Amino acid sequence: METARKITVEIPAELLERAQRASGGGITQTVRTGLQLVAASQAYAKLRRLRGKVRFQATIEELKADR
Repeated sequence: METARKITVEIPAELLERAQRASGGGITQTVRTGLQLVAASQAYAKLRRLRGKVRFQATIEELKADR
C-alpha cells in the first residue's frame, strides 16, 4: 500500500471550483487527479520526442491476435 502525505495548500477558490466541476470529484480527488496529470506530462513529452524514431514490426493481425 502506498504511503500518503497530508499537505496544506493554498489554492484560489475559483480555480478549485473550476477544477472540481471539470473532474466531478471532491477536493482530494481533484488534487490527486491534477498531480497525476502533471506527473504524466513528463512521460508524454518523452514519447513526443520519440515521434518518428521507433518502427513497429508487428502486423495488424498480430496485434489483434495478442488481445
